[in-house]
Amino acid sequence: MPTAEPVPAPEHVAVIGAGMVGLATAWFLQERGVQVTVLDRTGVAAGASWGNAGWLTPGITTPLPEPAVLRYGLRALLSPSSPVYVPPRADPRLLRFLTGFALHSTQAKWQAAMAAYIPMNRRAFEAYDALAAGGVGAVAHEAKSFMAAYRTEAERSVLLDELGHIHSAGQEIEFDVLTGAEAREVEPSLSDAVGAAIRLHGQRFVNPGQYVHALAEAVRARGASIVTGADVVDVRDEGAGVRVVTAAGTDDRYDAAVLATGTWLGALARRFGVRTVVQAGRGYSFSVAIEHLPSGPVYFPAQRVACTPLGDRLRVAGMMEFRSAEAPLDKRRIRAITEAARPLLRGADLDARADEWVGSRPCTPDGLPLIGRTNSPRVFAAGGHGMWGITLGPLTGELLAEQITSGRQPVELRPFDPLR
Repeated sequence: MPTAEPVPAPEHVAVIGAGMVGLATAWFLQERGVQVTVLDRTGVAAGASWGNAGWLTPGITTPLPEPAVLRYGLRALLSPSSPVYVPPRADPRLLRFLTGFALHSTQAKWQAAMAAYIPMNRRAFEAYDALAAGGVGAVAHEAKSFMAAYRTEAERSVLLDELGHIHSAGQEIEFDVLTGAEAREVEPSLSDAVGAAIRLHGQRFVNPGQYVHALAEAVRARGASIVTGADVVDVRDEGAGVRVVTAAGTDDRYDAAVLATGTWLGALARRFGVRTVVQAGRGYSFSVAIEHLPSGPVYFPAQRVACTPLGDRLRVAGMMEFRSAEAPLDKRRIRAITEAARPLLRGADLDARADEWVGSRPCTPDGLPLIGRTNSPRVFAAGGHGMWGITLGPLTGELLAEQITSGRQPVELRPFDPLR
């Protein structure tokens, strides 16, 4: 990063993007006395913040590129029913991302990236607690049970190995190793096909759409404007401030801008020196009625299916689909998740699905988000969190607000420099 030129602390900041990361940044900027305007091309929680599993799991927040990913093999990646799917097409940008992703899917790269995550993971709940204390009217539920379930003990060994690596990297997480029968005593929603399980302790979950809307209301109540339908097409550093231009022709000046546009981060950040590819890793979800609603999240790691109790229904989510964020929902992905979950859940009405959804996680080749100052001292990036935008979004906002107002980069953000 070039030497930071001194600039006054901003009085009015534009935050572009009304998902978890953008709104958390806005809230923590307000904590530091900054006026905020939030702009989003669609609306609050309109992207990946709405339909995801809603897990707050710093205990298992790890880099997405890992050696196990390479073991899928090309044939599996090209199968529409695979939990990790790459559609066969010529796309130089996607190929660049996948090449970088593969290069980072080694044990040594994983360990280096994990070392970057650990300081964030240790503080993730602190930021949620600060939001709760500050009046954000949504609940982050304690996961009374967080169950990872498997057909066999052999399947379970993969997560046990990963938990061992997490522990060796310096991150603590408590868990119990259970038989299938023991797991069903805790979660009767698990079928007889489950033969082994791991129960994680100390994690939380939220209804992500509900939480992000509550965060938006808190930001509004503190005096911010949230402008929806504002498609930002240009951001310019004019020396004494930042000019933000929308497709509708509005042209406003701010002291600084935060780019929190998820999968679309590169479109605005590239001119400010951010070269890392941000690729859509699309996830799918739907909700179903179930006879016994679990008391916390249920995860089927071998199938890459995540289930979360939200209200009186079970949200079922899964898939990592590397394709265009604008592509329509692909019913084959929904069917693949349904058929993967069907043998493992008891009493779930999987054929009466509601709320079918697809959203794009913003993924980077090295598995690390892009958080901090760009080559402009007035323009900041906040994105690329992959699957961990809900877990780390509030802490991202807190640390970035500190950097924006103080001019100093928090030590936790050094590995996530957008100019790396």
